[in-house]
Amino acid sequence: MTKKKRIVIALGGNALGNTLPEQMAAVKITARAIVDLIEEGCEVVVAHGNGPQVGMVNNAMIALTHEEPEQPNTPLSVCVAMSQAYIGYDLQNALREELLNRNITDIPVATMITQVRVDENDPAFKTPTKPIGKFLTKEQADEMAAKYNYIMKEDAGRGYRRVVSSPKPQEIVEIGTIRTMVDSGDLVIACGGGGIPVVRQGNHLRGASAVIDKDFASSLLAKELDADFLIILTAVEKVAINYGKPDEKWLDSITIEEAKQYMSEGHFAPGSMLPKVQAAVEFAESAPERQALITLLEKAKDGILGKTGTRISQT
Repeated sequence: MTKKKRIVIALGGNALGNTLPEQMAAVKITARAIVDLIEEGCEVVVAHGNGPQVGMVNNAMIALTHEEPEQPNTPLSVCVAMSQAYIGYDLQNALREELLNRNITDIPVATMITQVRVDENDPAFKTPTKPIGKFLTKEQADEMAAKYNYIMKEDAGRGYRRVVSSPKPQEIVEIGTIRTMVDSGDLVIACGGGGIPVVRQGNHLRGASAVIDKDFASSLLAKELDADFLIILTAVEKVAINYGKPDEKWLDSITIEEAKQYMSEGHFAPGSMLPKVQAAVEFAESAPERQALITLLEKAKDGILGKTGTRISQT
């Protein structure tokens, strides 16, 4: 029997919507694309972002403190956990329904609430850059900074937002359980929103006020599960160099060395395509034969078949 290709899919926010009704509709489209890969004979593990969702949860918890002043502020790590659970709830139900619609009855679907250890000495903690939550006026931002000790920054003329640290993932705490579930044939949703960020203090895991980039967490997850492919889904079909310029060029297959050269030349924007290419390179160079693919959600199947997307490999 031919061994199935093991694939870790990193879903971007565009695959999940920005509100509860949008998410309910979006996960149905997402489920179809994922089950397409399963029908191609792939073994799939799903990771996802939570940018809009964790901001929404955080805002709801802040509103609660305004209504009930005795209610303590909810730590960001708890907000990440909440977002993992409610995204997983919608996603696993949509996947289960899509599988059953295609008469695939032997693949259980489950969400693993996942903690990801970060280094408490990671320099990212000293330079918060990741915006979360809604846009605020200067007065509202100053109030939040004074009341909750948040770091607020102006965001491209659109208002002020809270910024938090984004340390690199070091260890997936529940990896043993995730591996057991995947090996037994489950369709597992893990490392939601990059994972709940925690730091180790002896035997205790303490939540960190941070968010982890879902692409780096997905790369680590793919390495730990000995996956064949990491698929990073984004808003474009392929990666480009000289993006938006007259000499713009879309990339099909590139080597790790070519990807590193393009990064050093500044072709990819920080906070946008750069971390996706970095995460893809980290996975592709971790072992022979491993490949990473960056493409659109609806093109994932074609990408695996070599018809589109940007593929990064060692040769």
